[in-house]
Amino acid sequence: MSGGVDTAARQAGSEHGGAGEHGGAGKHGGVGVGVSRAAGNPGPPAAVVDSRRWRALPVILIASFMSLFDVFVVNVAAPSIESDLGASNAGLELIVGGYSFTYAAGLVTSGRLGDRFGRRRLYLIGMAVFTAASALCGVAPNEATLIGGRLLQGAGAAAMVPQVLALITVTFPPAERARAFAFFGVTIGLGGVCGQVLGGVLLDLDILGLGWRPIFLVNVPIGLAALVGARRLVTESRAARPERLDPVGLGALTLGIGLVLVPLTLGRDEGWPLWTWLALTAGLLVLGGFAGWEARLARGGGHPIIPPAVVRSRPVVGGMVMSAGYFLFFGGFLLSLTIFLQAGQHRSPLNAGLMFAPLGVVFALASLCARPLAGRFGPRVLSAGALATSLSLVGFAVAVAVEGTGVSAWELTPLLMVAGLGNGLVIPALAATVMAAAPADISGTVSGVLTTTQQFASALGVSGGGALFFAQSARHGPDAGLLATVLVGLVSVAVAFLGSLVLPRATVATPSVPTPAPGPAKVA
Repeated sequence: MSGGVDTAARQAGSEHGGAGEHGGAGKHGGVGVGVSRAAGNPGPPAAVVDSRRWRALPVILIASFMSLFDVFVVNVAAPSIESDLGASNAGLELIVGGYSFTYAAGLVTSGRLGDRFGRRRLYLIGMAVFTAASALCGVAPNEATLIGGRLLQGAGAAAMVPQVLALITVTFPPAERARAFAFFGVTIGLGGVCGQVLGGVLLDLDILGLGWRPIFLVNVPIGLAALVGARRLVTESRAARPERLDPVGLGALTLGIGLVLVPLTLGRDEGWPLWTWLALTAGLLVLGGFAGWEARLARGGGHPIIPPAVVRSRPVVGGMVMSAGYFLFFGGFLLSLTIFLQAGQHRSPLNAGLMFAPLGVVFALASLCARPLAGRFGPRVLSAGALATSLSLVGFAVAVAVEGTGVSAWELTPLLMVAGLGNGLVIPALAATVMAAAPADISGTVSGVLTTTQQFASALGVSGGGALFFAQSARHGPDAGLLATVLVGLVSVAVAFLGSLVLPRATVATPSVPTPAPGPAKVA
């Protein structure tokens, strides 16, 4: 096979072990992330294992890192962008939040397109668009061009990110998937933290006098390297029997997401006029209509985006609740704390970014322990991580309530380290734990819904958390803005903790030897 997978092996893997709906198992025996042997999934034959898989993994994960890096790096650079381009408040909100809108809105559609037309193909298209858009942002002469570049960046991220889970699932045999998904979890956690830290470093270096522009231009060489690496190392895959596209459902979901995120992004600067409340109401109604349409389609034997089996699975629902709660907190907290450090404590972008370094270090160390701990104790590790995060948020609330903007770095650093511990225990193990608990016959769909839940919750956290922070800051100061965001984050993490309690006490599979190859699969 000369380093890859030949055509026959690819077909066998797609039919019997490849990813199905949004990146998990195929219809006939494939499995999702870290599903234990007890779930009844022996895995693909040895012939379909790609010998390049560990070299391909960093290339695949670059998409997840870059997509989250660019959510948070702009937070640090926002004041510099505003002064350099003379951006209006509404324009600055679109520069920060427009990326999240197109990113979240396109995830489900891109997942389906990857299943149908090829996951590597969608990855390459998305990475190319993202890289070109980053270059456009880096040379943008005015506010309008930068907004357009950010919207295009989000569209590129939406195309490539849903393919990450799918490519990992079809590339790695069951015995190795838990380890591969642990790297995935570490990557998405570090993407957000590095956005804060490296954003400050790049601004302080002021490379060639370019100011904020290198935060976008740095994506160009990385993106080009990812394109070359993906073409050489990543094997193409697609679902053997891809689900039909549901244009009504996809349109309703995209419209509903947009009607929710746009007013949350622009409402504060506009003074929350009537149109923002009408849009929010309409968005909720459209999303409700989407749920009704999906149920009707399922009853009629159609192809809903989210099959009923996903909603009926208690462990899967618990995992989705935990993902939504945790990533909602994660997005809003990082944004609000960054603005507080700069606007409230008048720290430089570099100083503000470096404040997150302890969180990143502890996160990385905790991530190394998360997979073996999850393999031994199962979802209880997630519960412990959520509790640690809750304790750090309580500490933040007390410190800010008592000392306001005068809270010192010596007080914030231990709290950030505890938050890093909680994040490190939760984020890397969440996908593997949820997939281990998921019924094998819907593991592919679950992996796609999990990704969409995480990214939409993170985007909603950035938009909603930012709106709340600015609203409270305008009335009572930056300390009140951070306190409000922390309290909402505490509620969000509490919801995540409750979600972890729903998960069964099964362990994440971490076998040390390959699973035996199955016999011939029977195709229905």
